[in-house]
Amino acid sequence: MNNALCRRLVAFFLAVSFSLASTAGPAEDADAAYKNGDYATALGLWRDLAQQGDASAQTRLGVMYRNGRGVAKDDAEAVAWFRKAAEQGYATAQTNLGLMYARGQGVPRDDIEAVQWYRKAAEQGSAWAQTNIGYMYAQGRGVAKNEAEAVQWYRKATEQDFAMAQDNLGVMYRDGRGVTQNHVAALDWFRKAAEQGYAEAHTNLGFMYETGRGVTKDDAEAVRWYRKAAEQGNALGQANLGAMYQRGRGGLPQDDQQAVDW
Repeated sequence: MNNALCRRLVAFFLAVSFSLASTAGPAEDADAAYKNGDYATALGLWRDLAQQGDASAQTRLGVMYRNGRGVAKDDAEAVAWFRKAAEQGYATAQTNLGLMYARGQGVPRDDIEAVQWYRKAAEQGSAWAQTNIGYMYAQGRGVAKNEAEAVQWYRKATEQDFAMAQDNLGVMYRDGRGVTQNHVAALDWFRKAAEQGYAEAHTNLGFMYETGRGVTKDDAEAVRWYRKAAEQGNALGQANLGAMYQRGRGGLPQDDQQAVDW
């Protein structure tokens, strides 16, 4: 389970929030167009603002290129726009630029460079960047592996009620990495993230109920949490729900077809 979760951690942060406050006028119109799926209009408006040096628009334009919305997907162009905004000190762009380096998208993979950009954003209080630095310390990517340091970064982000950091901190408590193993604390952090609708936390909470870690073993409750994750498209939640059908556990009928489907 841990490896499957870790493979998804960095990927999660590739989504950039479009709920940030916008100034009235073209930026507001671009936000509205994007939310309505009118990517061509959003692209044109953000491009005009980006060319005027607007860091928020530059970042959003980078996201459009990275995701191929309203324009042909072009990771190198995305990096160029992220860099323009990052060099202005814009934390969201710094985090996105770090991600591009961490994944080798539009630039050669460079974990050291990724950490440098994450750190710039994290020092501005970005919970995304703080969580990403924590991940890099936990995995020993771009920095010497230091699970206690990872915990400290995750904890900073949890102070902002950031769901992924809560889930990651729960994993550290569950497995005794960087902290003394404590299943009750792990359960508490998983629950905090799950209550925000975070799919990985739903899966982790289900696992705690299935195995009786930090809570009374309860297969029916495990199924309930696995299903929440599965219905959000979380692959591990889907696989775990399938396994419960295969074994007929948690009040589910033994159903090989359902198992195969999930």
